Amino acid sequence: MAVASRLAVARVVQPDCGAAGGRKGRQGFAVVGLPAAGRRGRRRGGAVAASPPTEEAAKLTEPLTKEDLVAYLASGCKPKEDWRIGTEHEKFGFDVETLRPITYDQISAILNGLSERFEWDKIMEENHVIGLKQGKQNISLEPGGQFELSGAPLETLHQTCAEVNSHLYQVKAVGEELGVGFLGMGFQPKWALADIPIMPKGRYEIMRNYMPKVGTLGLDMMFRTCTVQVNLDFSSEQDMIRKFRASLALQPIATAIFANSPFKEGKPNGFLSLMQPYLD
Repeated sequence: MAVASRLAVARVVQPDCGAAGGRKGRQGFAVVGLPAAGRRGRRRGGAVAASPPTEEAAKLTEPLTKEDLVAYLASGCKPKEDWRIGTEHEKFGFDVETLRPITYDQISAILNGLSERFEWDKIMEENHVIGLKQGKQNISLEPGGQFELSGAPLETLHQTCAEVNSHLYQVKAVGEELGVGFLGMGFQPKWALADIPIMPKGRYEIMRNYMPKVGTLGLDMMFRTCTVQVNLDFSSEQDMIRKFRASLALQPIATAIFANSPFKEGKPNGFLSLMQPYLD
């Protein structure tokens, strides 16, 4: 199992093994060898394919116990000198001419463009490109096509800022050529749930069928919200608890400072941050 060594604001998330980077694309993938350099000497993007089932994966079908969970979290404890910061940055893509949410075909074109121009390796599921990988960074897709950077584990906030700025530059450069813009808001401001495209990822089909059974807002959370998330390492159970409690206490303040989702389906929704009640 991967090492549980990160704390997201108001929730614990599953991490990369021993790192505090973004949470997507860390398990179940195997890197395929890179192709030779192109005629101009620049390396072309490679591919990352879903790895076959393993004996360890088969064991995950067995019921988990409390001891399993405790051991999983405890295995992530790290000394302070090894602590890192990881961030995740999500945004909505839209067609500049129609303002409609971008389709998977448009997203695929962006991913292929990023791979070709900025040397990202593709992550494939069957015949679909569903993400990109470069070093310890990943670009992944949320259920409704929200574009996400899952950042690398870094030492300072200044490094995370530079990482996000570089990512936004790349996405804008490729998106503009394809007539695609990106919007950094907490909730989809214009389109209804039925208007949002569905991404070709197997686990999202499972989630889409499950969410209506356990509440009323799950599908909206999946398809119509975006967030920026912070992931931190911890040294012990006590340290994790302290950070988790601090993040819960800071959550209302962060919500107020960064509130930016006052619209739903083209109209004011009565909230400055509609995303927050949908995620709670």
